Amino acid sequence: MAPRHRARERHRDVLADPPGAQPGRFPLHQPRQPGEKAEIESTFQAAVAKAGIDVTYIDVNSLPPLDRQFLRERQLISNELATGEGPRGVAFGPRENVSIMVNEEDHLRTQVMLSGLTLHEVWEQINRLDDQLEDQLAYAYSPLLGYLTACPTNVGTGIRVGVMLHLPALVQTKQIDKVFRALQKINLAVRGLYGEGSQAFGDFYQISNQQTLGRSELELIRILSDVVPQVIQYERTARTALMNERRQHLHDQVSRAYGVLKTAHTISSEETMHLLSSVRMGINLGLIDDLAIATVNELFIQTQPAFLQKIQGNELGVEERNVARASYLRSRLSNGRHTATP
Repeated sequence: MAPRHRARERHRDVLADPPGAQPGRFPLHQPRQPGEKAEIESTFQAAVAKAGIDVTYIDVNSLPPLDRQFLRERQLISNELATGEGPRGVAFGPRENVSIMVNEEDHLRTQVMLSGLTLHEVWEQINRLDDQLEDQLAYAYSPLLGYLTACPTNVGTGIRVGVMLHLPALVQTKQIDKVFRALQKINLAVRGLYGEGSQAFGDFYQISNQQTLGRSELELIRILSDVVPQVIQYERTARTALMNERRQHLHDQVSRAYGVLKTAHTISSEETMHLLSSVRMGINLGLIDDLAIATVNELFIQTQPAFLQKIQGNELGVEERNVARASYLRSRLSNGRHTATP
């Protein structure tokens, strides 16, 4: 069920002046004027420098569309930041598992991502980073409601605890909707690979809290920590059922997927994700023994449109990308034991 990335987001608005909040000068509402956005950006950059936070800042507004899409595919920025207008940017750490978006929906959106079920470790990292920023910035805060944000659904802790899971067996056994309904009943949201508004390509799903008001950060972590292992167990049970009841069919499906990826001369991003999902499950079930999970995880990202064009070194049309993607897959999945790139 890995890679099971654990992501935490914190939405913050700085120096805002809504009723009952700490006094400031930046409004919460959208759309913000370019001058306001520029001032928020410079205020953030000054705070980061003063706090000594080790990040690289990228001016997203000045980037060409391909570079913005590349950052989105690497999950360093959201679709809203990529497609927005006016002064905005992102700061990210050396390992690229930490990023701080500036002038997205809120003034600031901080996220930390780690692999494995390590929610408490992620919490410690993002809480420490948030404290460093709050030492330099006056966040919009209400004694009654907690942290105030542009969207009411983020008011309170302003935090999203998210877990990404690979759930192909639940999809194939048509149990995924039943799981989603159960999660929704306990105020958990299910989104696609790139978060809100995205599709579940490759059978990857993000599970996160919907409620931020009235619960502490540790309560939200506990809820996800309790629920996620149950979802993983449902997926394992579904995989066992597939192996017991449809082993030959499943083996054929996995083998065909692997064969197409190794031999295709043109292939779309969507088909690649679908086939890689089958191959990934096949490796976990012992149906493929000459391919490393780490390689498949890399290919999920490296075959995305912007990443692929970066590898090729030039911009490509849709058909050109499909040909280049197939060529890249053939080179990575050539004969022999396949391991991740260093």
